[in-house]
Amino acid sequence: MEILAVFLVGLCCVLQSNGIEVEASENNGCRNFQPHTVMLQEKQSYRTSFHFQPPRNWLNDPNGPMWYRGVYHLFYQYNPYGALFGDFMIWAHSVSYDLINWIHLNHALCPTEPYDINSCWSGSATILPGKGPVILYTGIDANQCQVQNMAMPKNLSDPFLEEWIKFAQNPIMTPPDGVEGNNFRDPTTAWLSHDGKWNVIIGSWNNNQGMAILYQSEDFFNWTKYQDPLYSTERTGMWECPDFYPVSVNSTYGVDTSVLNAGVKHVMKASFNSHDYYMIGTYVPEMEKYIPDNDFTGTGMDLRYDHGKFYASKTFFDSVKNRRILWGWVNESDSIEDDMDKGWSGLQSIPRRIWLDRSGKQLVQWPIEEINKLHGKKVTFLDKKIDSESIFEVQGITAAQADVEVVFELPELQEAEFLNLTAVDPQLLCSDANASIKGRLGPFGLLTLATKDLTEQTAIFFRIFKGLKGYVVLMCSDQSRFSLSPFNKSKSEQALNIK
Repeated sequence: MEILAVFLVGLCCVLQSNGIEVEASENNGCRNFQPHTVMLQEKQSYRTSFHFQPPRNWLNDPNGPMWYRGVYHLFYQYNPYGALFGDFMIWAHSVSYDLINWIHLNHALCPTEPYDINSCWSGSATILPGKGPVILYTGIDANQCQVQNMAMPKNLSDPFLEEWIKFAQNPIMTPPDGVEGNNFRDPTTAWLSHDGKWNVIIGSWNNNQGMAILYQSEDFFNWTKYQDPLYSTERTGMWECPDFYPVSVNSTYGVDTSVLNAGVKHVMKASFNSHDYYMIGTYVPEMEKYIPDNDFTGTGMDLRYDHGKFYASKTFFDSVKNRRILWGWVNESDSIEDDMDKGWSGLQSIPRRIWLDRSGKQLVQWPIEEINKLHGKKVTFLDKKIDSESIFEVQGITAAQADVEVVFELPELQEAEFLNLTAVDPQLLCSDANASIKGRLGPFGLLTLATKDLTEQTAIFFRIFKGLKGYVVLMCSDQSRFSLSPFNKSKSEQALNIK
């Protein structure tokens, strides 16, 4: 098989750091946390230059992303004392003017009160019309129970929102009857319904069902549990970090979380089983019900944001550029000992714009346009013919991080094997037909993060099949050889099916 390929390889410029370091002061409810200034090494192995990371220690869930008074805000789960998840988790806080270069500020929320004394866990930020942003977050109280709390900015005129005050009547929501205290967390961004009430969902697990428990409020201070969950299912585990938002049916522009009309569908996303799954469906506010077009099945056919390391994601509406932006936590693949030796663990994905596909059946994602400013040296190869089982090395750059655009042209699609999508799990298909197994049309693609002798490599490859209605492209990522480390070698292949 002969393949014609066009490569456009853009090398991103190296940033000096992942933000400007600022020494924290004793405020923001973090008085018990002793501030310190971190001196970064000039080079730190395996740290990225373009993804968001704090200077050191453990990072996980993105929390409360928003735009306010000309500034983008990102809060995130953080352990100020070490490179592993800890018993004293806080909300760290960074700001940016372009979602690329970040300033690390004082920590926003730290355990100080009985309702959050054992950690400040994940949540969201909602901007109240005419009143500014409000944070809803999960606190781990003195009894190790998960409760929902609220915090407001001390100074609304400060675009950096450097100080936050916890609501005096916290907690505002506690686990309802029948829900265990460790299965009640991660409030979403709130939305206004047709009756003028605020709505928010909490991730939970009860009676062998993952669920989105619905709470409502007329004033954003006093919350009442709705009689039924907004949605529940027996085909998942505990719902973590749920997200619920509208997407336009006829446009790639994003819409505000409170938009309710015939021109939108609604996305319900939940994090469970180490992945982020989502459904597209219809929200019926009069009944407070969510009706998905396709329910979760508990198989590889369920829709996922990402088939790599990506979890606990959060979206927000960027009103400046009318787009919805998606963040996700990327956790490490190495050992605990490696993380402790590095002194850090975890990063946030490059922010992505997200919208509804023209088919209305799945979401489309693309890195935000600001990423383009990182492009530096560019190498282009046109009309490169690649013979079967041959490897072409892209030369002219040396980079661990590059932006690659490639177009493959295959002359004879008629040779493709038949594939019945209704009977095939693409995840299993990618595992069974990995990058080393030859088919009629494929595998072909890219070997990334490869050593010179190719003993370590991550293959991103494609196979083409005949479907019942045209051709089917299967895109896979074979991670079985991405490291020689015994800890990493057992990592499984991931898959994405594109029709």
